[in-house]
Amino acid sequence: MVNGPPAVELVDLRKTYGNLVVLDRLTMRVATGGVHALLGPNGAGKTTTVRILATLTRPDSGIARVAGHDVLGERRQVRRTISLAGQHAALDDGQSGIENLTMLARLTGLSRRAARQRATTLLDRFDLAGAAGRRVRTYSGGMRRRLDLAASLVGTPSVIFLDEPTTGLDPRSRQGLWEVIGELARAGVTVLLTTQYLEEADRLADRITVLHDGRLAAEGTATELKQRFGAQRLELTWRDAAGFGQAAERLGDRVVHRDPARLELAVTTDGSAPDIRRLLDEIDPDRHGVVRFTVREATLDDVFLTLTGRPVTADREVANV
Repeated sequence: MVNGPPAVELVDLRKTYGNLVVLDRLTMRVATGGVHALLGPNGAGKTTTVRILATLTRPDSGIARVAGHDVLGERRQVRRTISLAGQHAALDDGQSGIENLTMLARLTGLSRRAARQRATTLLDRFDLAGAAGRRVRTYSGGMRRRLDLAASLVGTPSVIFLDEPTTGLDPRSRQGLWEVIGELARAGVTVLLTTQYLEEADRLADRITVLHDGRLAAEGTATELKQRFGAQRLELTWRDAAGFGQAAERLGDRVVHRDPARLELAVTTDGSAPDIRRLLDEIDPDRHGVVRFTVREATLDDVFLTLTGRPVTADREVANV
């Protein structure tokens, strides 16, 4: 990480819409450089946080700074520092890829020649040179997202906000965008990424902040969060329904997952060989009931469920705030 002021700093940030409290005295810091993921169910306040940092929404109270600049008192300086790629590509479908980027580069003050050069460089960087002259309406979803990200870099920002950047993309396009985000971080850009794809956060983020009901629920690296809020599980498959039922009754509330149709039970474990042996001896003392077992590592899904009380997919249909 680069020394100096944090890329993002929030202190006691509060935002309401009528009686709905969206951000409730949120305090967080994002160090300069790398990828920082902002996780949380829909309605947790992720998009509102990004909109405040991008000077698009005013907080009710509290402090928000980007690269040391206050988002209320120094809006112009903030806007010169940042770029925002939202959930939907902000592109002119009637123009070609190179026309979109050249237009944006001209708006930043570049000459015609410099703007065209900047657009060409970005199209090449995002593997869009072959489609540079095509109208954007003919682009695939993955191509549009790459072009949108290229557009957000026309002004060479030091901080970029990516709000659900891979929503709706197929796996191949998502993988391509992950590679681009990694390149940005390695080039020294600070990336603040909001996402509900936990694999995305696990793969990309140097640090993760989890929001719940507008508050900071936890933050740390993916490994730290798994150690603190996740748990390894011993997953067991039983030979018959009778043995399954007896084991479930014996374990009681220690069961963290059960699937009667598959005759599967799961209990928490520290993952060590002695603990697994002890659990197997306790659960299946005659060694005839369990036909298969697996030790599953803790995941960010476990962390998410522990911190928010709901699975990550529970609110995908709810409008974001």
